[in-house]
Amino acid sequence: MKTLADVFRETLEEKGISSVGTLSKRFRKSKNKLQDIAIEIVHGKGAIFKVPEKTAVAWDLNGNQVEGSYYAYAPLCMKDKFEPVLMPEELRRRLPDWPYFIIDLYHWDKHTRKEKGKICLQVNQSYGLLRDYLTGSELAVTWANEEFKEMFHGPLDRITAYEGPTSEFLKERGIDEVVLLDPWADEVLSERDFDVKAFIIGGIVDTGGNKKKTTPKIGEELESVGIRVRRRKIVLKGDVVGVPDRINRILGIILKMMIDGKSMDEAVYEMQEPLHARWRLRKELPKRVTRYVVDGRVYRVVEKELFEEYSKWLKIRWEDFVKVLRELDLVALERKRIHHLNKISNARIINGKLHRVILLKRVAMLCYNC
Repeated sequence: MKTLADVFRETLEEKGISSVGTLSKRFRKSKNKLQDIAIEIVHGKGAIFKVPEKTAVAWDLNGNQVEGSYYAYAPLCMKDKFEPVLMPEELRRRLPDWPYFIIDLYHWDKHTRKEKGKICLQVNQSYGLLRDYLTGSELAVTWANEEFKEMFHGPLDRITAYEGPTSEFLKERGIDEVVLLDPWADEVLSERDFDVKAFIIGGIVDTGGNKKKTTPKIGEELESVGIRVRRRKIVLKGDVVGVPDRINRILGIILKMMIDGKSMDEAVYEMQEPLHARWRLRKELPKRVTRYVVDGRVYRVVEKELFEEYSKWLKIRWEDFVKVLRELDLVALERKRIHHLNKISNARIINGKLHRVILLKRVAMLCYNC
């Protein structure tokens, strides 16, 4: 899928333009100059003009700095002074039919004031993510009541804040099939699902209490009015545990898969925080435990080298690894020391589980992580 920067670049190339500058200091610190300039043009803030003298700063169409350009971004008020080359209307006409990314706030009132603040923050961050790839206008918030609009400190004029239900929003735009991101779905999101015109992310945070399993209800309500719903989940190595649950990070995973061509595991890793990684680590480490019995006491031991193994697909730091060890009351030992312990121990089944019994009163090789 093309980004806005791709469309902008192609348009400039067709006009024989190989570089573009600016008449001010704007965009100089931008990480993606073409994307940020194109955003301002699409939203009607400026245009590309031909200027009589080279600009002081300019960039080629790959974003690399060059020595000035006769083509520059400037506010629309300059159109009487310079020759317009690319106006907002033309760039808008060239935009692909990108899908909508809908945050459904049907369950807004089930949240506390603090939780509503979290939703507003995540919606704002979602706009920022879309702005990095597309225009940001692809973000739609349905059931956007006055309280949401008052609490939302982001650019309301650059997203679609729709006061009615998601079903009406979709029908007005002729969309009859959507993908609903649902962690309780049976099927996993894949490239085959990227042909729909709308993705729905439930506007829910802190999914405990009366908000538990409310996302499937969004799908049921859409199906009741004739909209086909593909329920899809995002997984990390086959499991939803460890997948970020924040609205903006779920959106980020979708964008990285759709536009950057990342695999699902790669996209999840890039959007993961140590908090999410620790969730998964708590589930993974017990699978790798060896139980040792020393002087009647049970030690649950894992290999210290597991940190390197898990850090390849979980965004964990050493301190996260140690924290989870302590929470689970596990001991981490080097692999070679575990091999030695296995040599001096006898395997026995105790309470239905395999233990390795060491017939020594003291074993200096065992220690707690600290």
